Amino acid sequence: MSHAFFSREIPSTVPAEAATREDMARVTEADWAAIVTHAHRYCWKVDASRSRKRADRSATIARDGHAAYGTDDVSDDIAHDAVLIYARRLGMIIRGCVVASVDATTREADRWQYQPHDADMFLVDRATIRSWAVTDAAQRNGYRPTRRDTSPEELETQAEHLAAVTYLSGVSHVVFAAAWGDGRDFPILRRVIAVAGAAEDLGRTGVFAIVAQQIYGGKYGSRRSVIKVRDAALTEARELTARCDSIRDALTHHDRHRRTTTGD
Repeated sequence: MSHAFFSREIPSTVPAEAATREDMARVTEADWAAIVTHAHRYCWKVDASRSRKRADRSATIARDGHAAYGTDDVSDDIAHDAVLIYARRLGMIIRGCVVASVDATTREADRWQYQPHDADMFLVDRATIRSWAVTDAAQRNGYRPTRRDTSPEELETQAEHLAAVTYLSGVSHVVFAAAWGDGRDFPILRRVIAVAGAAEDLGRTGVFAIVAQQIYGGKYGSRRSVIKVRDAALTEARELTARCDSIRDALTHHDRHRRTTTGD
């Protein structure tokens, strides 16, 4: 095969070509699966908005009329580009941004404080970075969603929402502590947390089965007892979530009222 063949079929510039081996090592199977799904949905949405959606749901818009890598579905090409862009951008954020929170299970950072050059700081996670990567990769492959003008009212609403989310994320432990109290209102959840906290491997520890045996006795793993514990824990979890939401709403309302009073 001639050099011309390769130069014609293979892009001359690879996105995120500065991505290092360390950057690529951070990309998990879950990241790749999410990027592929996001890329397909993104392309289908753009195709549908332009009445170019094929019956087999394959993407149709492509630069110069053909896919960059020759695949049947252009969204596959977008996924290939997006994973490289994602790896590079995730590495840059990990190296240059302050950690905002860590995963309770793995104890690894899962959100960072991102400071754009022309906007206020906000929190980003892997899902946000994946979304950016898919959008950039889609534009690189010829996809551009229909532009929609944003009204000043929408911008103000978005800014208020972002400010509230950023503030509340910083006091999430306070919100939970206030909703949880001494835990007496959530006896099942308290037992579940205690068992889970002492487990060496949550995937192999029958948390509900252990709690069910503690409460009802009998045979370990009894289906009826486990279902009772599961349903009770779900009810308590919903109540705890409702209390957290109520506290967040109260904090947000108080802050808005304070700013309105100060402005008057």
